[in-house]
Amino acid sequence: MARVRYGARTEAEMAAVRAQGSALPDIWSTGVVAVWETDPDVVAAVLPPPLKPTERPLVRATVSRVELPGYPLGAGSVSVAAAHGDQEGWYPLVMPMTHERALTGGREVFGEPKKLGRVVVERDGLVVHASLGRHGIDFVEVRGAVSGPLPLPGPAERTDFYFKFLPAVDGSGSGFDADPVLVHCVRSEKVRRLEQVTGDVVLRESMYDPVADLPVRRIVGITLGEKTTAQKGRVVERVSAQALLPYIHQRYDDPRQILDGPPEGSV
Repeated sequence: MARVRYGARTEAEMAAVRAQGSALPDIWSTGVVAVWETDPDVVAAVLPPPLKPTERPLVRATVSRVELPGYPLGAGSVSVAAAHGDQEGWYPLVMPMTHERALTGGREVFGEPKKLGRVVVERDGLVVHASLGRHGIDFVEVRGAVSGPLPLPGPAERTDFYFKFLPAVDGSGSGFDADPVLVHCVRSEKVRRLEQVTGDVVLRESMYDPVADLPVRRIVGITLGEKTTAQKGRVVERVSAQALLPYIHQRYDDPRQILDGPPEGSV
């Protein structure tokens, strides 16, 4: 019988897949990173326990073009500064990806809040434009001009916090199949090019991606750079299902979000 590709793989085939995944070459990306201060109460409102706000109410938008061989990827995120005990890091609210391949792996392995979307990074001379979009709305747009090179930082690590869970199989929206877990994902980064950008950040109203609720009070910095990243995750603790349940709409495009109107006074 000819091989059936949906059939079970042999031990040798599974070992080959594991070996290939453990020896990936450096994959470089070109990306815009914008960091701004927002309102402290807004950051506190979006953090599920046991995460807490840090001293500064920061938001970080990343918009990148990843040079995967034969499979270029647009990847983005909007995160808020957060702390878990003594560990400070970032809690991503949404991570648009242009391909399902990146979407499923991140969500199923790490619990990343990835969603299919539109990711654009463009440079024309000194002019830089980057945006994250879904459902026809560019809900984050970064516009500016390169104002000069920046010193290259040494290798560094950044921690992202994720909640890994599966909604209950009965589809009731009232619980999980097992206790959710909090994941620390440590990213090791190397930068080979970094430039300062002078510009602004525009947030647009979107029902499914309401980052407009994180207003730009003061831009801390905008950069354009090239970097490579390796990541490693670990489960640090199980968390209360009931405490996390009110936040799981962050992960999905829930039709009931049509009932969530924008805050009073927003544009």
